[in-house]
Amino acid sequence: MEIFKTAFLMVTLMLIFIAVGGYIGGEHGMMIAFLIAAGTNIFSYFFSDTLVLKRYNAIPVDESNAHGLYEIVSRLTQKANLPMPKIYIIPEEAPNAFATGRNPSHAAVAVTEGLLKILNENEIEGVLAHELSHVRHYDILTGSIAAILAGAIAMVANFAKVGSIAGQSSSSRRGGGNAIVMLALAILMPIAATIIQMAISREREYKADKGAAYLTGHPEWLASALRKLESYSNSYIMQNASEQSAHMFIVNPFGSLTNKLGVLFRTHPSTSDRIAELERLEQEIKRGM
Repeated sequence: MEIFKTAFLMVTLMLIFIAVGGYIGGEHGMMIAFLIAAGTNIFSYFFSDTLVLKRYNAIPVDESNAHGLYEIVSRLTQKANLPMPKIYIIPEEAPNAFATGRNPSHAAVAVTEGLLKILNENEIEGVLAHELSHVRHYDILTGSIAAILAGAIAMVANFAKVGSIAGQSSSSRRGGGNAIVMLALAILMPIAATIIQMAISREREYKADKGAAYLTGHPEWLASALRKLESYSNSYIMQNASEQSAHMFIVNPFGSLTNKLGVLFRTHPSTSDRIAELERLEQEIKRGM
């Protein structure tokens, strides 16, 4: 399923670039746009994880300098029958975490310094189990490419915005058609990118929560972690958070205040809904014991 989602994202990116290139430059523009889109897709597949980790100044750690964290990840990967991922710590007070990479053999998990400060060992294990569930289900490639796709769409939208402004005077003599179309692209394309991210993110989070619940056998660990992360989310907003990669984090890096924009534009499911589902899973696991 995730392979189809990834293919859909790559094709979407290519079609957007070709359509805009064709509108701006005709057949020549379409060819240039096709080459740019193809290059972006290839680059995204192999290097999207590197870009995201670099974006957040993530520092690689190992058993020698992060023994406790390494032990938790090692224990969980053995239980999940997964290769050991690379581990990173992000120098950021806002508590959060994400996973990235193109497959389980090329995966990385990253947690912020703030998360390590406020969560106990069980809660950290719950969070890491959630991230490793993303790895296990191949969500990480889809999420990473979605981030690159959103960034590419934002770039094209900004280009369209500049084009609409630059073309206003000349277009006004011809009825303003080109400027209107370009302005429409500038407005609608970021919305389309957000909808793509949301469609991917919400389903993935519930699925990863369930995976974490069964991997640890203790859904209450992740539920407790989510309560703390939610309570800190508005006090500690990530300083260098990117809208294009917000969907990759376990909780929204811009804080729960963004949810006031409405359910439609949330990049994450409601934390209260996620906790309620984890509590239901806790009872389910207890009945099965």
